[in-house]
Amino acid sequence: MTAPSSQDSLKQKLDQLVGEFRARMSAAVDEQTVRKVYADFGGPQGSIRSTQKDALKAAPGPEKRAIGELGNAYLKEIDGVLERRLEALKAEAAERDLSRRIDVTLPGRAHRRGHLHPVTIVRRELEEIFAQLGFVVAEGPEVETDFHNFEALAMPKEHPARDMQDTFYIADRDGRPTDMVLRTHTSPVQIRTMLKNKPPVRIVAPGAVFRKDDDPTHSPMFHQIEGLCVDEGLSFGDLKGVLLHFVRRLLGEDMGIRLRPSFFPFTEPSAELDISCVFCRGKGCRTCKGTGFVEIGGAGMVDPEVFRHVGYDSERYTGFAFGFGLERMAMMRFGIEDIKDFYQADERFAVQFEQRVWS
Repeated sequence: MTAPSSQDSLKQKLDQLVGEFRARMSAAVDEQTVRKVYADFGGPQGSIRSTQKDALKAAPGPEKRAIGELGNAYLKEIDGVLERRLEALKAEAAERDLSRRIDVTLPGRAHRRGHLHPVTIVRRELEEIFAQLGFVVAEGPEVETDFHNFEALAMPKEHPARDMQDTFYIADRDGRPTDMVLRTHTSPVQIRTMLKNKPPVRIVAPGAVFRKDDDPTHSPMFHQIEGLCVDEGLSFGDLKGVLLHFVRRLLGEDMGIRLRPSFFPFTEPSAELDISCVFCRGKGCRTCKGTGFVEIGGAGMVDPEVFRHVGYDSERYTGFAFGFGLERMAMMRFGIEDIKDFYQADERFAVQFEQRVWS
């Protein structure tokens, strides 16, 4: 009778060990035990790997390669058993966790809808109010030319608004000054609109503006909305009627306005626009310093010099313009006392306006 070869003998031993490995692996109920079983059989000192090493030492030279390949095949087999057992344990754990945490009979959880920032809410309300009077929204770039931001608005080179302390000037890559600036108001949109369109013109221009202000009451970036109306026969009375309409539609029919003489380089005559204090409704309080009115912006009739820059006939056409800060209007609209609240990114502040979501 022929004695079994070293390969046959090794195969019998490995078959027996793999059978024991599978039995113990099936009985393992957690990952720690599974990995311990694998280490006992397939680890560096495991029984399968040790059996392969002993067989390699005892085998004649010509059989070593075949014995090595045979042992590696069994090691690959138990690697597959390990991987499948770990995946099964993971699936069982997930199923247990799901059944423990989720009651499928409960109603689904509603997701909170997004909400708009109060400045955005007021901007959209103002756009709707002015749309009722025939105004359309116009937009323009935030990086502007000197011509559109200053010169076309009747501000010559020596005007104080051009001072470097007020305006962000744009330099080229070599640090040399250019004629580009971050717009200091949305009035350049008015210039661009008039250069592209013949009268009549009726627009509002909301957007971000930039100035070198940074103190408790000012921000280097804030938002404005400006309006422009150009046609034949417009008067200061038309301007007052438009302003009174928007104030009462936004803040209440009992609100009043006051126009005080002032100066702006691109309007003549010019006026500061005051509205009834929203906190005391014109009776006088600490916010309005007892006057019953709060200043919100400026207005006036378009200066003929502006019409000259855009090619309008100032003998035929007249126009009026106005502008104010959206943050200031939002404070009055919602009774917000500190302008810094707009820039804190505090969800507790923003969520108060959740009910004003626009669909």
